[in-house]
Amino acid sequence: MKNKTILITGATDGIGKQTAIDLAKLEAKIIIHGRDEESCKNTIAKITEETGNSDVDFAVADLSSLTQVNEMAKSITSKYERLDVLINNAGVYENEKIFTIDGYENTFAINHLSHFLLTIKLLDLLKTSSPTRIINVSSIAHSNCDFDIDNLNSEKYFDPYNAYAISKAANVLFTYKLAEEVKNSGVIVNVLHPGVITTKLLYKGFSMTGASLKDGARTSVYLASSKEVENVSGKYFIDLSERNSASFTYNTELQEKLWDKSLKMIENYL
Repeated sequence: MKNKTILITGATDGIGKQTAIDLAKLEAKIIIHGRDEESCKNTIAKITEETGNSDVDFAVADLSSLTQVNEMAKSITSKYERLDVLINNAGVYENEKIFTIDGYENTFAINHLSHFLLTIKLLDLLKTSSPTRIINVSSIAHSNCDFDIDNLNSEKYFDPYNAYAISKAANVLFTYKLAEEVKNSGVIVNVLHPGVITTKLLYKGFSMTGASLKDGARTSVYLASSKEVENVSGKYFIDLSERNSASFTYNTELQEKLWDKSLKMIENYL
């Protein structure tokens, strides 16, 4: 991975931080994303100390603000000549119905919409840097949701688990649609379930612990670095293997509807 530049969202903690560490060990240039400069700098120090790789930079944005996401995308495109891998890793689980400054339900806004905007804004850079990879971190929770295209923003009702599952299903639907959109451009797009991993999100949402962060990062690192998947796109992975996602996620009409709704929600930044 030497000379490869990788951007990882939500990389100051949990699976994202472990992913950054493991890819730094492979000698990649890492751009970590976090909500504030202090946590980013502390994470960089940790990565450098643990891996010996000092080629680590950071980008700051609160993903609940589309303005900040847009500014981060602009900063990255102006600062870096290339981007080889984008890992959309950041995620939240909200026990209460909270709306962002843009008026969107927080879980959906952070887990899907912010990454949708970031990816769209970085597509040109990814295309000019090709062959490149986009990796979306979803969850097996996506398969157990009431995915109502008219309740993405909790317009009809809010349930913490269902809101989370909807956002993770959106990650999968977005991946499949984007893979078609960028076909033959040199950009591949895949999505994964990292496993049931001990993170703050898991404890907040489910009051439980799971496997190690090292286990949680494995599939992201594999999809970012392995030659085995360099020509694989539009697939769902668990434990380094292609799997089937929920049947409804293969519905191309639903993929289109989510894409169009998402574009409408970010239209002020296009």
